[in-house]
Amino acid sequence: MRYSAEHKQETRTRVIAAAGQVFRKEGYGGAGIDALTKAAGVTNGAFYGHFKSKGEAFRTAVLVGLEELRQGIAALKANQPKDWLTTFVGYYLGYKRTCELDESCALPSLSPDVMRADDETRNAYTEEIKRLVEEVAAGLQEGAIQGQSGPRREDRAILLLAMLSGGVTLARAVSDPALSERIADVIAQAALTVMEPGN
Repeated sequence: MRYSAEHKQETRTRVIAAAGQVFRKEGYGGAGIDALTKAAGVTNGAFYGHFKSKGEAFRTAVLVGLEELRQGIAALKANQPKDWLTTFVGYYLGYKRTCELDESCALPSLSPDVMRADDETRNAYTEEIKRLVEEVAAGLQEGAIQGQSGPRREDRAILLLAMLSGGVTLARAVSDPALSERIADVIAQAALTVMEPGN
């Protein structure tokens, strides 16, 4: 039976979404093809009709996850131009810290596996990170990181993403809810302080 192009695209979208959830929850090494196909509700044949390998599915899931983050930031900046950063930091260290792991942000949950991935995946990831940094930087005021001279919005964007991603990683990893909350609070305060121009 031949499927329409629309049906194929819907299936691909479903497989990518399921793969992103499985990879976030299980990691690349813990996610087999069977788990990916089961989560997507497709056969192995349907999976391989969209991806040549598990690695290609992982790469696609990572890129889609980072693009979703970039688009979310762009939407926040458009809808809340004056206080997008405070809202973003609160959401990231709140909901994205406490949601189910399979719904977590791709940046902290998938980056560790990218470090061990093939060059094609790492190169594609690098390009998406550059786009993400540009998106964040475009929403920051001019100003330098303390001790540096000149406008360094891109540097502050990198610092913000690293602080939030690292903070979420630490806060998710600890078993003590009070410590998790404390980590989130400390990171939120530091992130917003550093993002102010002239600090």
